[in-house]
Amino acid sequence: MSACATARATDPTRTKNIHQSPSPPPPPNGRFRIAGADLSASIAVFLIALPLSLGIALATGAPLQAGLVAAAVGGLVAGRLGGSPLQVSGPAAGLTVVTADLIHRYGWRTTCAITVLAGVAQLGLGCLRVARTALAVSPAIVHGMLAGIGVTIAVAQLHIVLGGTPESSVLDNLRALPAQVAGPHPAAVSVGVLTLTLLLLWPRVPGRAGRLLRTVPAALVAVAGATAVASLTGLTVPRVELPSWSSHALAGLPEGPVLGIAAAVLTTTLVCSVQSLLGAVAVDKLVSARPGLTTRVGRSDLDRELLGQGTANVVSGALGGLPVAGVAVRSSANVNAGAVSRNSTLLHGVLVVAAALLMVPLLELIPLAALAALVMSVGIQMVSLHHIRTVTRHREVLVYVVTTLGVVLFGVLQGVILGVAVAVAVAMHRLARTRITHEEREGAHHIHVRGQLTFLAVPRLSRALHLVPHGTRAVVRLDGSFMDHAAYESLQDWQKTHTAQGGTVELTDRRTGVRDSAQDDGSRPAEGITTPNGTDTSTGPETDADTTSHAGTTAPARPTTPGPDAAPNTPPTACRCRPWTPWRNHHCAHPPSARPTTHPAATGTATGTGTGAGTDAGAETTDTPTDPTAPSTPTTHTPTTPTTPAAPTTPRSPTSEPSSVQQLARGISAFQRDTAPLVRGELARLAREGQRPSQLFLTCADSRLVTSMITSSGPGDLFVVRNVGNLVPPPGRESGDDSVAAAIEYAVEVLKVRSITVCGHSGCGAMQALLSSEPGGARTPLTRWLRHGRPSVARMADEGRPWARLSGRAPADAVEQLCLTNVVQQLEHLRAHESVARALRDGALELHGMYFHVGEAQAYLLAGAGGSEVFDHVEAAERPR
Repeated sequence: MSACATARATDPTRTKNIHQSPSPPPPPNGRFRIAGADLSASIAVFLIALPLSLGIALATGAPLQAGLVAAAVGGLVAGRLGGSPLQVSGPAAGLTVVTADLIHRYGWRTTCAITVLAGVAQLGLGCLRVARTALAVSPAIVHGMLAGIGVTIAVAQLHIVLGGTPESSVLDNLRALPAQVAGPHPAAVSVGVLTLTLLLLWPRVPGRAGRLLRTVPAALVAVAGATAVASLTGLTVPRVELPSWSSHALAGLPEGPVLGIAAAVLTTTLVCSVQSLLGAVAVDKLVSARPGLTTRVGRSDLDRELLGQGTANVVSGALGGLPVAGVAVRSSANVNAGAVSRNSTLLHGVLVVAAALLMVPLLELIPLAALAALVMSVGIQMVSLHHIRTVTRHREVLVYVVTTLGVVLFGVLQGVILGVAVAVAVAMHRLARTRITHEEREGAHHIHVRGQLTFLAVPRLSRALHLVPHGTRAVVRLDGSFMDHAAYESLQDWQKTHTAQGGTVELTDRRTGVRDSAQDDGSRPAEGITTPNGTDTSTGPETDADTTSHAGTTAPARPTTPGPDAAPNTPPTACRCRPWTPWRNHHCAHPPSARPTTHPAATGTATGTGTGAGTDAGAETTDTPTDPTAPSTPTTHTPTTPTTPAAPTTPRSPTSEPSSVQQLARGISAFQRDTAPLVRGELARLAREGQRPSQLFLTCADSRLVTSMITSSGPGDLFVVRNVGNLVPPPGRESGDDSVAAAIEYAVEVLKVRSITVCGHSGCGAMQALLSSEPGGARTPLTRWLRHGRPSVARMADEGRPWARLSGRAPADAVEQLCLTNVVQQLEHLRAHESVARALRDGALELHGMYFHVGEAQAYLLAGAGGSEVFDHVEAAERPR
């Protein structure tokens, strides 16, 4: 069983969580209902899809009905079966070049058969559940492929806009372009220019009228406007011709060389699949920007999406339609129009079918030059400046350029293969390109390694290291981010040998400049370098995520301590703890001889951190796991050296550790250096706007409860009130101390918080004191305060009340039982406060109970109501992709 999992016994009496999914309940009686948002979104998508489908069919040289068939099938089949509910599928501009080449080589009926076979291949890939493998393709290759396709489309459609006929290849089109420009067709040019002008200006209409007009898609306005002008002025231009559906050509048996057909199927499958899967990921990003929609729609199932796209291609090809893929333009329009389910995609398909059957006379009025201009603009937009800047920033321009030129000059499949080859070559070059220099200055030998340390660089690294004379000081600077096992062992072996011969070695990296001295052992890897086990040994300032130390993730480095042979008067190593790493209360600053063997403050952290951070060879102590629910039991540190027994109680030496003032100043200095630059902007905003917390969090003063961490809250999110035992004295019972009541009133009346959470925790010392206290004992300030917890003890002893409990298991002991009962009781005290009661009646406030088990690092929420007091286990949510 995973060490991170919480052990829970099966409890047949466990009550269900009252926190239900925010998704709406299914309609009664199984009736099909359509949300108004889906209806309006389907109309918007239909108005975009209709002219684009005709234009793409025109650009490929296929029958114009084929574009309508593909749009209808993409909406009805892929929309119903696909794994991305809000992605709209249909004939895509990215498939134009591929389909045009297939029609030119094999004819239309064979192209339909290839589409069917490509759909079958997609079904096979979907069944193998390899959809996410397609996302491993370098973005530079994908962007380059789309750019190459866009250039090919734009050059070909420019001929139609000028009144001519495009050639079969880009080079032929470029050679014929000067003659076409010299003798243009004025009517076609006028229609094309009008279409492009409307496409450019319509989204930029200013004012309130512009906001209303922009609800109509620019593509529809451009084509409709050009059609109206051409019809009213009587321009003689070629127009759309839709032959009778009775003569529509369906798929036939593939005719041609087997290898050529197989390559065509592979190309169609590749382009359709990659474009659809990348489109699904893009739709997820659009959906995540609408939090209310995320809980209703959910993330895309990429394997199901591949199955849906494959089925759609089989149906489209069989019915004589173009290949189908997810389309970014229509999908983004669907999300932005407010769609909430796949019904919008289905309705868009129904509207396309209706238009194909009932609007033929209107469609035949559209000039071909208008459709060509529309598709040409789409092709130009596929060469994205944003993508070019992105690949430039990541030093992948060569991959992008080679892929683009390959697609333009040789074809899509050939261009992608060239891009993949160049991407692999660039990656290998980066991995193998390592510069190692050696120089002597300031009495030390400096070895500077620039690049990644792999087995290929081991010979050069070994030569440079052996230039360092015995017994001298060496400084090794590693500027890479990766070190494989061969390089790691080579560096480690040399380090051990050099230090054994009286020399010293300091390892440093470019990120932090923090040096790691090694004199007595050489087992510590370089700072900031990823070692073969996947952990990062950096000690520079990081974020809160540095508390995680799983394989393959960044883990905080434990501070080094003097070796066992260090002299007693050796000054302690400077503390290099980072903001979320001082789990041992900065004990890294204390030499082993002066470190106490017992400290109650560390109770409960052994389980959470004993396996969290990697151990260093120089670290002398280990943690003995203890019961985290027993706050009075100290965590014992025992030396790893068996010949050095631990003294029962070793007092701290005042000369060997910094004072509390020094510790405070050092911590503040670390904050100013590492954390303040990261949060200064956010704190400045909070200073300007004032505090606006959403929750009042009332919890115990226990030092192990880090409220912002366990609730993943940032500055200004929580209004925190802490006291011994997370107690809420009833109104009028505080005997002159109104601090808690004042905080509650301020939070509810002034800050207008929406929820109040009372949080208890395991191993609470206040609850233990309540259980062990004697009636009539000494009246100290602590006992006077703890009397507000007496009702919790009485509640637990009342046999007529159900016990508060954890879902799946009984409380571990009486202390844990009282901790749970106390949360429930303090919620009752909270409801007695007038400001809270009034806010609850108005529906402006919610109350929550929470229990945090320190040793398990597990949170529980009070889910019971009406006499059932159950704290339900909070599951770990999936990380957003």
